[in-house]
Amino acid sequence: MWKALSNMFSIKELRERIVFTLLMLGVYRLAGSIWAPGVNVDKVQEMFGQLGNLFDMMDMFTGGGIGNMTIMALGVMPNISASIIIQLAASVVPSLERLSREGEAGRRKINQYTRYLTVIICVVQGGILAKSLCSNGVNMIPAPLFIPLFIICLTAGTTFLMWLGEQITQRGIGNGISLIIAAGILCRMPYAFKRLWTNNLAPGSPGSLPVGILMIVLFVVVVYAIIMVIQGQRRIPVQYARRVAGGGKTVPAHTSYIPLRLNQANVIPIIFAGALMIIPSALSRMIPVEWHTLNDIVKQFSEPSRAGYLILYAALVIFFTYFYTAIQFNPVQIADDFKKNGAFIPGIRPGKPTSDFLEACMFRITTAGAIFLAIIAVVPALITSKLNVDWTVASFMGGTGILIVVGVVLDTMQQIEAHLLMHQYDGFMQKGRLRGRY
Repeated sequence: MWKALSNMFSIKELRERIVFTLLMLGVYRLAGSIWAPGVNVDKVQEMFGQLGNLFDMMDMFTGGGIGNMTIMALGVMPNISASIIIQLAASVVPSLERLSREGEAGRRKINQYTRYLTVIICVVQGGILAKSLCSNGVNMIPAPLFIPLFIICLTAGTTFLMWLGEQITQRGIGNGISLIIAAGILCRMPYAFKRLWTNNLAPGSPGSLPVGILMIVLFVVVVYAIIMVIQGQRRIPVQYARRVAGGGKTVPAHTSYIPLRLNQANVIPIIFAGALMIIPSALSRMIPVEWHTLNDIVKQFSEPSRAGYLILYAALVIFFTYFYTAIQFNPVQIADDFKKNGAFIPGIRPGKPTSDFLEACMFRITTAGAIFLAIIAVVPALITSKLNVDWTVASFMGGTGILIVVGVVLDTMQQIEAHLLMHQYDGFMQKGRLRGRY
């Protein structure tokens, strides 16, 4: 491990990529400290404090941008949302589906559509946030001037983050948007461990010492489990028959495999489910206080400490895991490609039997992955409600944040290991190799 770390900086190209990535992340954190104009920051904390854990989750994904109401308040989430929408649209819109099959030119066109959609989402979300700030008296300048100025600043901030992510992807060590999200989450980790020390581990702390020790053990266990699930895959063997390619070149028979990942949908189901769980919280504030029965029913699904909330959240995560996996994984297309290239799965007939076999395999491993994601999603709420632990601490013992950080770290290690192996250096692992998520 230490030898691999020293080799990283002995390769000029890799060293320059790492330094460039660190500089861009530094620029991101520096830009994240610029306040949006015309906002009373002190009143922002009071306004969002009513949302409780929901606001803490939003603040974590923006690297503290929305809590301090900086120009990076929206973070890169509009770009993530736009990417997801375009991916979903590509599975139902024939023109987008054709573009996705046209290689590099098609990918550039889809990226262009994603940028346009990102700007539209920024304008919509910025407008909603600006109206909310004005209705709570947070703006320090007149609303007709504040709203357009606020929208422009937030849109510019997200567009700048999107550009930074593209630069890191092209000139850095890759996965620029993912690294920006992970950097924003990691910036809150020292604060979380400080709260854990102050509340549970320090001498004379008000919390329980065994609970603090349990949190540390749970953190290690959750990280280990996430690594195992992200790296977990089932390899389906594929046999390629001997064939004649273009130009009369003969391709000999050989054996390969299809890696079916245990967590095919990554963190997308948790993001979708978390977005929908905002609806019960919004409804609970709109229902009149006099409607006691309806209020009690809605609170069952709007408060993270309630069983109804946890069950609904877990069910949505499982549903979106199946839904997103079904969109990304097309067994019929894979079976057709096998047939065209003279490939087959040993013991399985080509055509529909192959697609049925792949679909059954994907369904089984997706079930395990969906259950794991559901557990990870509800762990912070369970820790907060049952062990009386601060949500900032509990969010790093499970949930979307730690899942993203671990996944990005594994991807980054894979990128660096590829550079090391290309220059004939040993990678991070002497036995086996890191497997990417993509």
